[in-house]
Amino acid sequence: MEALETFIVESTVPEEGEAYRSIISDVISELVLGGAIGRIKVVIRPEDSLFQMAIILRGSQNPVKLSDFGEAGYGALEKKEVKITINEEKYLPALLEKLWARYGRGNVTQPERRTVLVRQKGDLETEIEFLMEMVVADPKQTLLSRLVEMAIRSTPEGFRVRYHSMKDNYFIFVASEDSLRPEWIDEGHKILAELQEVE
Repeated sequence: MEALETFIVESTVPEEGEAYRSIISDVISELVLGGAIGRIKVVIRPEDSLFQMAIILRGSQNPVKLSDFGEAGYGALEKKEVKITINEEKYLPALLEKLWARYGRGNVTQPERRTVLVRQKGDLETEIEFLMEMVVADPKQTLLSRLVEMAIRSTPEGFRVRYHSMKDNYFIFVASEDSLRPEWIDEGHKILAELQEVE
């Protein structure tokens, strides 16, 4: 696991703090989040059945467009086809899902490994422009789901009432056995503010 800039775990029961630090560290490693997380602070208050986590990410990747890993151009004009040629196959499954949703499975064929043909009725030039700008994958959404999974796996058993928020490079997670109080969520935001001040 890549070293975190800041890794703080506070608990009102000190021996629990070290145990949770170890658990969280293991979960971060398992989900390969060490490179994404810069700073993390966790506060656990067993007497309130409260678990709070704030994270500052190192930075995030931009959404991936078709133009980032391939190109679209004219296919067989008599068939009104757009020909897509891809350079990176890792985005192919996501691309096919998007194309099937927009054009229907019957209008999308893959005659070769790195070539996809799309039959459609509209203006080919407009469609080519649209396809080149189409977002195929959003790493930020994938990262958010992994952060939520990491937070859930780190919380004590039975803490099923949860709140999470991600804005820019900031993630907050609050969990409890009981109903969440608004002040607990406010505390989560304050923990994040404290992390932002750490140099």
